[in-house]
Amino acid sequence: MTGLDSWRDSVISMIPALRAFAWSLCHNGADADDLVQDTLIKAWSNRDRFEVGTNLRAWLFTILRNTYYTQLNRRRREVRDEDGDYAKLLRSPPTQDWSLAMQDLQSALARLPDEHREALILIGAAGLSYEEAAEICGCAVGTIKSRVNRARIKLQRLLDTEESPTSKTPGAASI
Repeated sequence: MTGLDSWRDSVISMIPALRAFAWSLCHNGADADDLVQDTLIKAWSNRDRFEVGTNLRAWLFTILRNTYYTQLNRRRREVRDEDGDYAKLLRSPPTQDWSLAMQDLQSALARLPDEHREALILIGAAGLSYEEAAEICGCAVGTIKSRVNRARIKLQRLLDTEESPTSKTPGAASI
């Protein structure tokens, strides 16, 4: 019999005591069995850390106890919901409509002339003033206002008339 066989036999002989200790902590047979199983897996995985000549029983009981308290701390952060009542309350609005509307908007923006798209994005999306946008584009304020106006009208037409497979909500992305 090798040292590993002897160690394994010693661990196996401790299972009833480990189960009794686990039951005293959990007060539930199934949870106690799971705890012992987790303990045995950890012990086997870390058998090279066990120092021969030290107390195997104490080492196993320490692993079991630490595992139990780690799991207990995790469970405290969890919400018990056996019937699914809490989960039924957790809903998030569907994002498909917004995603489709965003695709339609991006497609329509891409079809605008460059100077109209640029002006619309600077004013509408970036929130710049007409004066700031005019300075960036190197043109008069009136030109920027005209470009933005034309871009809005063209964009609205594109979004209203575009019959793409992604257009499910008419007028959802109106500007």
